[in-house]
Amino acid sequence: MTTALRGEKLSRTFSSAAGDVHACVDIDIEVSAGELVVVRGASGAGKTTLLNLLGGLDTPTSGRVWIGDVEATALAEDDLAALRRERLGFVFQSFGLIPILSAAENVELPLRIARTPPAERDARVAEALALVGLADHAAQRPTELSGGQQQRVGIARAFVVRPHVLIADEPTGQLDSRTAVTVMDLIGDLVHSQGLAAVVSTHDPLLVQRADRVIELHDGHVTAVTAGVRGAAATAP
Repeated sequence: MTTALRGEKLSRTFSSAAGDVHACVDIDIEVSAGELVVVRGASGAGKTTLLNLLGGLDTPTSGRVWIGDVEATALAEDDLAALRRERLGFVFQSFGLIPILSAAENVELPLRIARTPPAERDARVAEALALVGLADHAAQRPTELSGGQQQRVGIARAFVVRPHVLIADEPTGQLDSRTAVTVMDLIGDLVHSQGLAAVVSTHDPLLVQRADRVIELHDGHVTAVTAGVRGAAATAP
């Protein structure tokens, strides 16, 4: 399988009044196209820091990141921003929708930033909303949607750029358990059908069942790498 995302010896240290905080320590990670990797750990384990490093939202204290064959950590800020726009999709726990915009307008934002022509924008927004089952809700604003629907809009916004890599930080953290499973199933289905590499952080053990591989973090260290339920089923004789 093609490697779409790779981190090598990633470390991130933050300074504080109480001393240095080692949020990530010498982490190696490799994710293939079509693979869903779940990063699991308690609050403060380093999950968000790792995802920010992999997504180019933060700079490692040491180590390197590749998106495809491009070393993201070697790029100037403008080139890195362009790489994020073109190859990465992000989903966040807080949904991150703009309240005064409709679902379609929220999904359209990354394409406006990329100056995609209007006709293509319209087609891709419609396609993305259909992928997440919200074609009939395009005109509704976030306050008119349920939490699960709002996160679907967030997922559509991530997918509308047709990314190579999806980074999702606690995407079900604000959802009830039933809706969380539905959203995680949607992410898994889209990742596998679209051939994306995805890294999803969670502390919910139920969501691990949707993973191809599970990385356990504790105090910034990788303590275990195992096949997820889906990954184990795929490799079973």
